[in-house]
Amino acid sequence: MILWFRPQPVEDFSTFFSAVIDDKSFARIKKWLDHAKSSPNLKVIAGGNYDDSKGYFVEPTIIQTSDPKDAIMSEEVFGPVLSVYVYPERDYREVLQLIDSTSPFALTGAVFAQDKQVIEEASAVLRNAAGNYYVNDKSTGSVVAQQPFGGARASGTNDKPGGPHYVLRWTSPQVVKQTHAPLTEWKYPYMN
Repeated sequence: MILWFRPQPVEDFSTFFSAVIDDKSFARIKKWLDHAKSSPNLKVIAGGNYDDSKGYFVEPTIIQTSDPKDAIMSEEVFGPVLSVYVYPERDYREVLQLIDSTSPFALTGAVFAQDKQVIEEASAVLRNAAGNYYVNDKSTGSVVAQQPFGGARASGTNDKPGGPHYVLRWTSPQVVKQTHAPLTEWKYPYMN
């Protein structure tokens, strides 16, 4: 098997792409790649190879689907696999609804458009479809301590590690009310 990337340890700084984390991750990604190779609705257009003879290497892969409801479009693969669906431009409104309703997951999303009205419409429809949402930018730009990051729906609680509100997840706020005048009545004035 010829892989276009060099399976090398991460300690070698000439390594472009390292292995996936473990055998379980490798097996899960391999299952998706095998599904893509056997499905009549899916076509591997780049990559698709894997090798676990030494480490757990998965070649970066692009898969095109003719069925936007295929399972590969609604599950989080968590590997170097990108699934794409090419749709007629005139159907973009229907596709926005499709994106919002296809998957319970909502980690990252991106929209590329020049028309500001389309960008606003997409942002409104996809409001809950991605914890991190990019407009005309690569969707892999999240860097810890530079940009908050976190998923919504089944991709997490939409916490944003790297952001100022994240610290609230680790606190237990307590509300304290103190009255400095002695109470003379148990009723509030509106109760009279």
